[in-house]
Amino acid sequence: MAPGNLTQVTEFILTGVSDLPELQIPLFLVFLLIYGLTVMGNLGIITLTSVDSQLQTPMYFFLRHLAVINFSNSTVIAPKMLVNFLVSKKTTLYYECATQLGAFLVFIIAEVFMLAVMGYDRYVAICNPLLYMVVVSRQTCKLLVSLTYLYSFSTATVVSSLVFSESYCASNVINHFYCDSVPLLALSCSDTYIPETIIFVSASTNMFFSMTIVLVSYFNIVLSILRMRSSEGRKKAFSTCASHMMAVTVFYGTLLFMYLQPRTSHSLDTDKTASVFYTLVIPMLNPMIYSLRNKDVKAALRRFLMNPFWSLKTMKFMNL
Repeated sequence: MAPGNLTQVTEFILTGVSDLPELQIPLFLVFLLIYGLTVMGNLGIITLTSVDSQLQTPMYFFLRHLAVINFSNSTVIAPKMLVNFLVSKKTTLYYECATQLGAFLVFIIAEVFMLAVMGYDRYVAICNPLLYMVVVSRQTCKLLVSLTYLYSFSTATVVSSLVFSESYCASNVINHFYCDSVPLLALSCSDTYIPETIIFVSASTNMFFSMTIVLVSYFNIVLSILRMRSSEGRKKAFSTCASHMMAVTVFYGTLLFMYLQPRTSHSLDTDKTASVFYTLVIPMLNPMIYSLRNKDVKAALRRFLMNPFWSLKTMKFMNL
């Protein structure tokens, strides 16, 4: 942390999604609906994959943790954002801002690698079905998820510490609706070369390795599907990974749009728009993508609605 005589800023002001007064209430209602759907959808996925005996497979174990990540990431951002739509002074305390940045980084990095883990899971299920339960065992599932959380927490701690080791002694107005590293460093009155470089290298490395795992997995999946003689077999194999492909496309597409756009057209306002998608819209869409296209999830929902109390009682007996 910077010395006290240099760090004079004790709170930050968030500009929000829009500074137009007439849009505050309509935007509040829109994002309240989005957050409400996010909470219901992800808690629904978490509950169903925890209590239903037919969803106790590695695929749904990873889906449950993706739902936990989506719910948590959205909850880190949305409540404060919604409050700021209703108040005139959108302030956040210095340490509150640091906590929000750290928590956001934990869950966004975890989502990047959880999608890669799910891609690997689909690869094993389709390309090596006879060895699936051996390769993706219960212990392997827990190890992959634990490493994902451990790595994301470690990276988030380093990055947020670097950002808040800078001196903030001039403007305290963040051109964003939450505390993010890029708009924060834009306010610093000290040299930001080192934190900016580390953040860029970290983000690029995370994206590269995650996307490589996903692309290699799906390249082999496509080859395996094309080698199948039965059209019914090809259809079934494709349906098992279609939802994940859709979620990956939306999530990575948003991130690539933000990182690969020309510098001449790059702005914090563009980042703000992209951030709405991967912090609020995508966590809302993922439960819909995985449930609307998934017969197992829809069948589990029907069973749960028919006898919710029995389902909750059996939750503790589930293996995954």
